[in-house]
Amino acid sequence: MENEITSQNKLFGKTFFWMFLGLLGSAIIAYYTYASGLLFNIIIEGYFNILLIAELVAVLLFSFLFRKLPATIVGILYFVYAMLNGVTLATVFAVFELSSIIYLFAVSAIIFAILGLIGYKTNKDLTSWSPYITVFLIAGIVLSIINLFILKSSGLDLFIDWFVLALFCGITIYDINKIKMLQTVPDINQEKIYVYCAMQLYLDFINIFLRVLSIFGKRRN
Repeated sequence: MENEITSQNKLFGKTFFWMFLGLLGSAIIAYYTYASGLLFNIIIEGYFNILLIAELVAVLLFSFLFRKLPATIVGILYFVYAMLNGVTLATVFAVFELSSIIYLFAVSAIIFAILGLIGYKTNKDLTSWSPYITVFLIAGIVLSIINLFILKSSGLDLFIDWFVLALFCGITIYDINKIKMLQTVPDINQEKIYVYCAMQLYLDFINIFLRVLSIFGKRRN
């Protein structure tokens, strides 16, 4: 039992360390991209969509080739994604006031910590949540696309923000619970498991933060 607790603490400690490094890198890149004026050059020259595609490619490579790639390559892909995401997140500084961003980032961190504690303290295996999470996630993506290109409804946009926020609150609880159970899976390379878990939690936190910011953030005039 003691060895199991020690193993869990080591897993979570390294996972949150990798997650922190990814978030820190994204934040630094995001602010530099905005403050230096690089963001506007990227948008004007039409490179923004290319960056979004590059992000998607990095995530897909990470997800589908995680078990086959060496630990070093997995780590590089994680930071490549975090840096690319940092560039696209620079739009946050262009749309919202800095004080609002900092305040709601802190609020998001508190929400994430509470959700993480719930997931960690839950002894029940939440694997059964997986099909529902997948269905709701696809529904959220489809609704977002329909509203973005067809309906363009501000009311539906607000509903989607709340829907996705609630969804990723559930996903965070699920992912933390899954990480706690991962130590029992023998075929996962321990050198890569920390990066894999960090990527999941990084995505969870970013999505929670962006939705909280979209709902409550003070926009620039």
